[in-house]
Amino acid sequence: MLNYPAGHTSSRMRQKEIYKKKPKQSYASRGMSLEDKLNQSNDYYLQKGMAVIHKKPTPVQVVKVNYPKRSAAKITEAYFRNASTTDYNGVYKNHYIDFEAKETNNKTSFPLANLPEHQRVHMRQCIKHGGLAFLIVSFKAYQEIYLLPFNRVDDYLGTIDKQSITYEWIKQNSYPCNVGLFPMIDYLPAIDAYLKDLDN
Repeated sequence: MLNYPAGHTSSRMRQKEIYKKKPKQSYASRGMSLEDKLNQSNDYYLQKGMAVIHKKPTPVQVVKVNYPKRSAAKITEAYFRNASTTDYNGVYKNHYIDFEAKETNNKTSFPLANLPEHQRVHMRQCIKHGGLAFLIVSFKAYQEIYLLPFNRVDDYLGTIDKQSITYEWIKQNSYPCNVGLFPMIDYLPAIDAYLKDLDN
């Protein structure tokens, strides 16, 4: 090892100092789906006593099961019993919450094929009985997530005959959700903003 005079360092030592100063980037959420992030967020809300919101189980009928070992079972054939309604429901500030999570790689619009009629009917029924129904829409290309009230979507669908909703329309008619670590998707402030607009 070479000892340098005071005030002088080797290029390798300078490189090490530069690397030390660089902030560490978090890759914790890379590869996680929108639902994974929402599940983590809902767990956080539950632990903090902020809301009780859960992912609904998918209704599946198991038909065949193999038992390779006595202690293990493997499902080899199963069917969806019926079309599922929405992904999540629960309670927040005395309000029944019901919503569907959707992600798209499209940069200019959200395809309406992602929102089948049975889900629309279900959300209309929730709103009719005083619940809050909305979409959490993720535009993966922009790393942006929005809370889009379903009543606005339903009004929009009643005025047009298109196969998609434009990105710009969604930005203007929804509430942005903060993205971080704890929670990964902080959508409760977006619900608060929506409730405030409903009261006005």
